[in-house]
Amino acid sequence: MSEHSFHLVCLHCHATNRVPAARLSAAPKCGKCSQSLLTASPHELNAQTANKVIQKNDVLTIVDFWASWCQPCIMMAPEFKTAAGQLPQVVFAKVQTDKYEQAAAPYNIRSLPTMVAFRNGKEVARQSGALPSNQIIQWVQSLQA
Repeated sequence: MSEHSFHLVCLHCHATNRVPAARLSAAPKCGKCSQSLLTASPHELNAQTANKVIQKNDVLTIVDFWASWCQPCIMMAPEFKTAAGQLPQVVFAKVQTDKYEQAAAPYNIRSLPTMVAFRNGKEVARQSGALPSNQIIQWVQSLQA
């Protein structure tokens, strides 16, 4: 019987990697580019990468949909980064909706900022409005249970 594994999209080269569950906590690296797969830092997604990261990641993936003109979005950015640093086994990503409208359109984002949690390509929760890092962490941890 084979061990359970997860698919993780490398946020650097966008290759899809299969990682055994037991290795998720051991800082897995991409088989193509050797970069860390779980970076504990949010990565900017664009129109080409957003769909792949959302659809192909089996692990919890939190995407912050934001815009450059949105003051609450700008205020939340360092809080989102802090939360990412506290939850290294969760993928954190950002999509700039005013730059990549087509990447955000399928998710019916109606207010900014909006964080959407995905697992196995499916939306599992969303949270609109700017939050401090401790509340982002609590929200994400509630989704891991």
